[in-house]
Amino acid sequence: MLNLMEGVDEYNNQGALVGIDGVNNEELMGALRRMNPIQRQRTINKMAYAGIPSRGSRAEMEKFFAELPSYIKEGLAGGTLRLADTVIYSIKVVNSKTIKMYEPQDDRQIGLRNISNAKLPKNQAFLVSGIFLLAGTAADATVDSSMATNFTGLETFPAIANGEFSLTCNKKQLIPETSNIVFKTASFHNLPLGYYKLANPRLIQDDVLIELTVELGTITGIPANSYLFAGMHGTITTP
Repeated sequence: MLNLMEGVDEYNNQGALVGIDGVNNEELMGALRRMNPIQRQRTINKMAYAGIPSRGSRAEMEKFFAELPSYIKEGLAGGTLRLADTVIYSIKVVNSKTIKMYEPQDDRQIGLRNISNAKLPKNQAFLVSGIFLLAGTAADATVDSSMATNFTGLETFPAIANGEFSLTCNKKQLIPETSNIVFKTASFHNLPLGYYKLANPRLIQDDVLIELTVELGTITGIPANSYLFAGMHGTITTP
């Protein structure tokens, strides 16, 4: 089974993290110059230690370091930011053929979603390594019941499984319209339930609009008070 907890230790490839692939790296040298002597020496010592190679989504994050904004690179190099594994999730009711899992009017609320306004906070860049999509039927239409929904795979929701999803950030398409069939993993013993591992992980910058949309051809056979759980799994920068 895919180990989603791989790399729970601190980021362990500092050389790749701060881009120490040549002495002409101006951003790296600038970050080092701004540090006090003790902090600078500690950072250099960490970078010089190869350590154990990164694994899982953290290893994937290394490949995208060059795309991070300079202020995030400097934060990682200086130790004010670090990398952490996370799942950014949202729960929405299935009451139409189009379900927008993240919307600008959304507020963070435990049990429903863990970001506000469909955006990452400042200084948080997120590499999406995989996506969960699960469905369930609540006891009634109350908010508490939606948060207490027992989410399962799409195998018992054929109208949802036969739909599509897409992921767009800042009007830029990261994942084009893709069949929800990819989330039917109940018969796959090496994948978690409802998990789609991206062969091409996608980087989401801070403070840009996230649009993960599920489109259905029909809502026939979907029980009333049914909900979708969408979770983007990967590595994020955090204080």
